[in-house]
Amino acid sequence: MRPFPSPSSSSSIHLFISIFMILIISSIISITSSEKPYQDANNTQFIRTSCNSTNYPRLCFASLSKHAGFIQTSPVLLTGTALNVTLASAKATSAMMSTLSKSLHGRLKPREAAALRDCVEQLSDSVDELRKSIGEMSELRESNFELTMNDVQTWVSAALTDESTCSDGFEGASMNGNVKNTVRSRIVLVAQLTSNALAFISQLASSHA
Repeated sequence: MRPFPSPSSSSSIHLFISIFMILIISSIISITSSEKPYQDANNTQFIRTSCNSTNYPRLCFASLSKHAGFIQTSPVLLTGTALNVTLASAKATSAMMSTLSKSLHGRLKPREAAALRDCVEQLSDSVDELRKSIGEMSELRESNFELTMNDVQTWVSAALTDESTCSDGFEGASMNGNVKNTVRSRIVLVAQLTSNALAFISQLASSHA
């Protein structure tokens, strides 16, 4: 009959297995990703450099770097992706605001209820404007470049105005702190993404001026 390993022996075996598994996992990661950084380096650097010209470069890179393989080094794809990322955030925030408005119905001060109701409407408008801008981008051609980019710029500027108006409605000490913080943090994020997308639109428009 084989003796049971002593506690110190068991610890050594456990340590060995742990180290062995770490080495295996590290090897797998090394094998599967050894070429990817070289393949994506130019794409990622393009995004980083482009984001440096926006008002919120860190947010810009964090939101777009995961799409580097799709964007590659195309300003048009960069702009389109930024718009789609912004739309996704705006839609999620709009849905959240709508749910919040319904769940707090009758529990807010008149001013708070009005600000939240207005915000839901303004975000809905922002979502529609971002959708229209993406629709315009899909029609972008060399022959209609200037006209299309003007339309896109108009829609996205309007979306940013609606988001800012929503955020402004929650200023003031009389507003419910939890509601104000929840709303403003989400709206600020959407507005910053919109601002970054607008910066790319301006750059793209200028490149063909």
